Amino acid sequence: MSAPRAPTIKLENLTLGYEGRIVLEGLDGVIPAGELLALCGPNGGGKSTILKAIAGLLAPLAGRVRIEGGSAGEIAYLPQAADFDLSFPIRVGEFVSLGALRRRGLFARVDAEERARTASALEAVGLSGLEGRALGALSGGQLQRALFARLIVEDRDVILLDEPFGAIDRSTTEDLLALVARWHEQGRTVIAALHEFDLVRRAFPSTLLVAGRPIFFGDTRQALAEDTLAQAEAAARRRESFRDERGGYNAL
Repeated sequence: MSAPRAPTIKLENLTLGYEGRIVLEGLDGVIPAGELLALCGPNGGGKSTILKAIAGLLAPLAGRVRIEGGSAGEIAYLPQAADFDLSFPIRVGEFVSLGALRRRGLFARVDAEERARTASALEAVGLSGLEGRALGALSGGQLQRALFARLIVEDRDVILLDEPFGAIDRSTTEDLLALVARWHEQGRTVIAALHEFDLVRRAFPSTLLVAGRPIFFGDTRQALAEDTLAQAEAAARRRESFRDERGGYNAL
């Protein structure tokens, strides 16, 4: 793997949404290189939307995302597992090896080095021996391990995770958390949308709390303190009162 050279990510007066409908607005902040950051807040508050904007998959309605000291090509994005089509006929080893597409191209043959990289990634997540199993035959925890193995092969400097620990067993969660900690120790930036506050308090030093707008950006203990969470709940309730007839939201 290459030595990480994570960029600085600047969020400048961002307004984000879909088809003109605002999901989150007024977001300013700097995510330093090598940050380990949790995105927290109520459902629909903007967590996943922020990840998509940083990944370059969603154009801001206003403001911008600036990637400094690196490029958007160094960002890996892992959506929620439910977004994957498990009916597609692909085996675990093949799926994990897709993380190397950026290096080898779409039509290049998988060489011995890439096969070794895939085998090492599967071993790192506890899936050795399952290379030939159909991806759709994996359990929920095994699938999440395979997704993390693909990230290992992808070897990016910024890793975006959308609810990576949802609906998986405790053992898998702890194993994948240990991998996230290693990425952080290597100097990679890891940003994860999460709803398990106890897990965030234990494993993520920094938190961005959002509820249609930024509530707190900084130390996790302060972000998830009782009074700060109460502000987020109040903002979410106010936001509901601004729901328009199309099911979207007006600016608050």
